[in-house]
Amino acid sequence: MKKTHRYLLVLIFCFGLLNAQAQNKRLTYCNPLNLDYGYTPFKNFASWGKHRATADPTMTLFKGKYYLFSTNQFGYWWSDDMLNWNFVYRKFVRPYNEVQGDELCAPATLVLGDTLLVIGSTYNKDFTLWMSTNPTRDDWKAAKDYFKVGAWDPGMFADDDGRVYIYHGSSNTLPLYGQEIDRHTFEPIGPKKEMVKLNPEEHGWERFGEHNDNVFLLPFIEGSWMNKYKGKYYLQFGAPGTEQSGYGDGVFVGDKPLGPFTYQKHNPFSYKPGGFAKGAGHGATWQDKYGNYWHISTMGISVKNNFERRIGFWPAGFDQDGVLYSNTAYGDYPHYLANGPEDHLKSNFTGWMLLNYNKPVEVSSTLGAYAANNAVDEDIKTYWSAKTANKGEWLKTDLGEVSTINAIQVNYADQDAEFMGKSQGVYHQYLIYSSLNGKTWMPLIDKSKKRKDVPHDYIQLKTPAKARYIKMVNLHMPTGKFALSGLRVFGKGSGARPDTVQNLIVLRGDSERRNSWLKWKPNDNATGYTIYFGIAPDKLYSSMMVYGRNEYYFNGMDKSLPYYFQIEAFNENGVSARTKVVKVD
Repeated sequence: MKKTHRYLLVLIFCFGLLNAQAQNKRLTYCNPLNLDYGYTPFKNFASWGKHRATADPTMTLFKGKYYLFSTNQFGYWWSDDMLNWNFVYRKFVRPYNEVQGDELCAPATLVLGDTLLVIGSTYNKDFTLWMSTNPTRDDWKAAKDYFKVGAWDPGMFADDDGRVYIYHGSSNTLPLYGQEIDRHTFEPIGPKKEMVKLNPEEHGWERFGEHNDNVFLLPFIEGSWMNKYKGKYYLQFGAPGTEQSGYGDGVFVGDKPLGPFTYQKHNPFSYKPGGFAKGAGHGATWQDKYGNYWHISTMGISVKNNFERRIGFWPAGFDQDGVLYSNTAYGDYPHYLANGPEDHLKSNFTGWMLLNYNKPVEVSSTLGAYAANNAVDEDIKTYWSAKTANKGEWLKTDLGEVSTINAIQVNYADQDAEFMGKSQGVYHQYLIYSSLNGKTWMPLIDKSKKRKDVPHDYIQLKTPAKARYIKMVNLHMPTGKFALSGLRVFGKGSGARPDTVQNLIVLRGDSERRNSWLKWKPNDNATGYTIYFGIAPDKLYSSMMVYGRNEYYFNGMDKSLPYYFQIEAFNENGVSARTKVVKVD
């Protein structure tokens, strides 16, 4: 072999090694986002138990930093990297414009030049519109003392020509509205106009109910947001109800900022009805520092109250045909954050699989019916609770075999919490150990000296670890008992990934064309399945995750459109190849 060939091979090998090392060092995140969420401020919402709650997020890139506002947090967060968040305490609602106890409910943000604007929801005419040129600290002043639009669930938008618009509405009988406002005085220009409304008789996903099986209530349209892309206006909305796992975001497209708008056939564009934490509605679409689009939205718990919720975000974008999409597949597993421009039609999923789904668990104690295996059942609605919050309470999970561990997510549950509203200066402390044999334990994660509030703590290990057993030991709880809705261990097992799923069948009724029934041959080596669907075979942008069964009732179809489906199986070791696409007319 010639020397030049040898040198070329060495260079290729070194480049591949460096690229692999860079990939391993990329930052990752895991939904729900690990934010120091405040607790509900409403006593009547806490009658079944005090709990953390927020929803209706907006994300804005302003002067090189990300700003996240959401409902009733008595402040907001900012970040340099979308991973590490800093909370700024701020009470925006003034005594004379308080709205039923809300503190900046379902806020809207807008960047105008060197200024960031924010306003919450109101139907009053005396609400304050705030402005700041340095929102990394509590440095705000009134841009408008009496904002006369009176908008609930507002979304604000500045067009390329400098004109400013507001969109709003939250109702199961009324549409969304739009209105122009003066860029300098913030006074309304002309009357509000009807923009869009739901059509659940045609769009199955818009029907109210946990499985879009409404029998008693009309669906809600809410959560306006506007983006402009290549001269088109994308008016986004949430539906059909924040309590449901199918809570998602849809979009209408128009040529002008106040319409008329046409319903995008590929809807909902943000949808996550399965997995650990469900729901992907009432959110915002934004671009990061590299120009990549993302979509942030509400995820549901809805156990102690219907409005017990969290926040997650997903890679998003516009395809070559101008279709707005977001990718929620494996959306509560670890994903890479962007470190440059990227194609979000390609997944950011790390490939780190859940290693302890429904695996054996041992605990130090159990409170009532809050059983140990609730911490590993992949359902944020259920949780294990120890009898106390004492130092030394513990949970041990058996992965079943020695596996490679890349990351761990600790999801606390609010059992017997005592806080209301925003509590500052509170923190969690714990230790996590690993073991190959269940007898000899090695420290894996040490949070014994940390003083951060981390309700959904996510830890990407600097170096992957080999272990079969993981043990978490409580040191300090901010309030309530030591309780976990999910101790989730991510990495790769040592076995084989599942084979391709066989015999996928999709049955669509003639009498109810919004509904379908999917069935497939059980895969003995599968933990669960991911179903992809769409209205074109090359645009299967939406997905549903299913654990522990080989069927799925999907009631979210448009009555008059054909649909296409694929399915793949997954387990601790990886993901199978997808099946061929199945079409149903």
